[in-house]
Amino acid sequence: MFNKKIKIVLAAAVLGLAIWQFIEGNIGNGIMFFLLSIIFVFLYFKNEMILLAFLRLRKQDFPGAKKWLDRIKNPEAALTQKQQGYYWYLHGLMLSQTNITQAEKLFKRAIKLGLAMDQDLAMAKLNLAGIAMTKRRKREATNLLAEAKKLDKHGMLKDQIKMMKQQMKKI
Repeated sequence: MFNKKIKIVLAAAVLGLAIWQFIEGNIGNGIMFFLLSIIFVFLYFKNEMILLAFLRLRKQDFPGAKKWLDRIKNPEAALTQKQQGYYWYLHGLMLSQTNITQAEKLFKRAIKLGLAMDQDLAMAKLNLAGIAMTKRRKREATNLLAEAKKLDKHGMLKDQIKMMKQQMKKI
């Protein structure tokens, strides 16, 4: 919604207002403004449009997620590098249902930009392994599956990785 520079300016202004309220003796107002400034700092590191798109994807609402992502006009200027990674990762997830060639490019771009959580990186590599397997590139798919297994520290993707390995044996 706001540019990342505007968010920092707003956070600084609201923090200044909180300090002024503390000095004036209005402790309750100062605490409220301090918490409000923390929200702006949080939204600097986590883009609100990407968060809303993630919520839509959890409900399997792909058109709704696309609508939220389309509100980000210039991702290179408006987002930090990790946020750009998630922007392209979400686009790749949505395109993986229809256009796997384009989804592969977007997943590679997201991995190159970086994803903050190992679980998301493992999911992106798992999707890339599935695309490589679909395109009959068994060696690449095996390498990507091994990387995804290494990144999946909590075992959340264990069943999907095992299922893909079984499918690769049939190829």
